[in-house]
Amino acid sequence: MSQEIRNLEPKALWNKFADLNAVPRPSKKEERVIAFMMDFGQKLGLPSIKDEVGNVIIKKPATPGMENRKTIVMQSHLDMVHQKNNDTNFDFDTQGIEMYVDGDWVRAKGTTLGADNGLGVATIMAILESTDIPHPAIEALFTIDEETGMTGAMGLQGGMLDGEILLNLDTEEDDEIDIGCAGGVDVTAVAEYDEEPTPEGSIGYTITVKGLKGGHSGMDIHKGLGNANKIMNRLLYTGYEDFGLQIATINGGSLRNAIPRESVAEVVIAPIYDEAFVFDMMQIANEIKAEFKTTEPNLEITIEKSATLPKMVMPSMAQFYLVRAIYTAHNGVYRMSADFADLVETSNNIAKVTVGGGNLTIQCLTRSSVETAKFDLANALRSAFELMGCEVTFSGSYPGWTPNPNSEILDVLTAIYEKQNGSKPNVVACHAGLECGILGTNYPKMDMISFGPTIHGAHSPDERASISSAQKYWKFVLEILQNIPVKK
Repeated sequence: MSQEIRNLEPKALWNKFADLNAVPRPSKKEERVIAFMMDFGQKLGLPSIKDEVGNVIIKKPATPGMENRKTIVMQSHLDMVHQKNNDTNFDFDTQGIEMYVDGDWVRAKGTTLGADNGLGVATIMAILESTDIPHPAIEALFTIDEETGMTGAMGLQGGMLDGEILLNLDTEEDDEIDIGCAGGVDVTAVAEYDEEPTPEGSIGYTITVKGLKGGHSGMDIHKGLGNANKIMNRLLYTGYEDFGLQIATINGGSLRNAIPRESVAEVVIAPIYDEAFVFDMMQIANEIKAEFKTTEPNLEITIEKSATLPKMVMPSMAQFYLVRAIYTAHNGVYRMSADFADLVETSNNIAKVTVGGGNLTIQCLTRSSVETAKFDLANALRSAFELMGCEVTFSGSYPGWTPNPNSEILDVLTAIYEKQNGSKPNVVACHAGLECGILGTNYPKMDMISFGPTIHGAHSPDERASISSAQKYWKFVLEILQNIPVKK
C-alpha cells in the first residue's frame, strides 16, 4: 500500500482507509472484512457483535462530559463494487486495492477505489480508535452486501440498536445533506432457445463497444452517459435488418448497479455481405460516436473478423424478438420528481445482457423515490420481455427513504455546515439507494441523516476521492459529534 496515502491529512482517516483497502471485500464475499472488523473492535476492548446475517456492531461509551447526549448510530457498509478495466490484471478476491495520489484525488490503478463506502467505514474506525475526540455514546453499524441487494440492512433485526440518531456516511458530494433516497427492484428476464448450426461458408465478426465512462446507475443516470448494452443492440438491430446478421454470443455489462461500460458480441454473416457489412456498420458506429461525443469522448466501437467461427448461432425468430425487446425496454431517466427540483424520480439501468449456449439473460435495476412508480416502470419492462417469451422475475425490492424536513439532526448539521463554510448546504433527496429507508422499517423512530466526502466516478474504475474534501468532511464530522442533542 502506497505510503503517500498514509501521509495524507487527516492521517487518522486515510490510515484506516488504507488498512481497510488491504482487505478484499466484494459483495456477498465479506467473510474476510467481517473478521477484520470484529478483530478491530475486540482489540480495542469494545463490545463487538456479528449478527445473523453478518453485520458488525461495535459499541463505544461516551467520552467524559458527553454522557447526557443522545446515543448515535454511525453507519456505513463494508462491501464495495468491483469493476476493472479490461486491460487491468487484478483479482478482487485475493488482492488489496492499489491506490495512488493524483493531484487532489486518490485513485486506484485500473479498478474501483472502494471509497464508496470505505471512507465512511474508515471514518467510524478512526473515531472508535481515538482517545481524544469528544463524542456521545456510539453504536457503530457496519452492514454487508449493500451493493448487490442490501441484505445486511434488510436482515438487521429490531432491538439490536438503542441509538436515537443515525448518521449514514454514504453520500458523495460534500456540500449535500441527504434526507431521502430512492428505492429499487431488480428486474431479470431469462429465456432458453434452441441453437442452430452456423450456416456453411459464414464469416465471423466480433463487435466490441468499450471506452464508456460507466458509473453509478442511480447518481449518474441523469448524465446522458452511454449504456453499452443499448449501443450494442443498435448495432445488432441494424446488422440483422440489413445483412441478416446472426448472433452467437453477447456479453455486456457486469453489475446491476453500474452503468455498463463494455459489451462484446460474436456474430456471423453470409460472405456475400462481407465488404458492405463492415462499411455500413462502421458508418452506424461513427454516427453513434458523434451522438455521444460530448458525454462519451472515449467511446470505441470495433468490428473485426473473428479468429474462429462460432459453431452455433441464435435462430432468426428468437433474435428478431431479442433485439426488439431490448430496443423497447426503457433505459435511463423515466420521470423527474415533481416535488424536488432536479431530482430523478424513476429510472432504469439495463445493466447486463448475456446470450449464448441456448440461454439469454437480461438484468435491470429499476429505481424510484415513489414506490408505485417503481413498479409501474418494472411492469413496463416485464411486458416488453414477456412479449418475447421471457420469464421475468422481480427480486431484491427495497423501499425508499421518505424525507423528514423537520428532522432535529438536520437542523444541527445545517447550522454546523453554515458556520464552517459560510454558505448553506444543499439539503436533498438522492436517486441512489441508501440503507436508511430499510433500517427505518425496524427503527421507525430513529432520526436519520446522510452525508459524506466528495467521491466521483463511483462504481467504475474512474472512482476517485477528493483529498481536500476529505479534510472538510472530517472537520464536519468532529463538530457534529460535539453537538449531538441532549437526551430528553
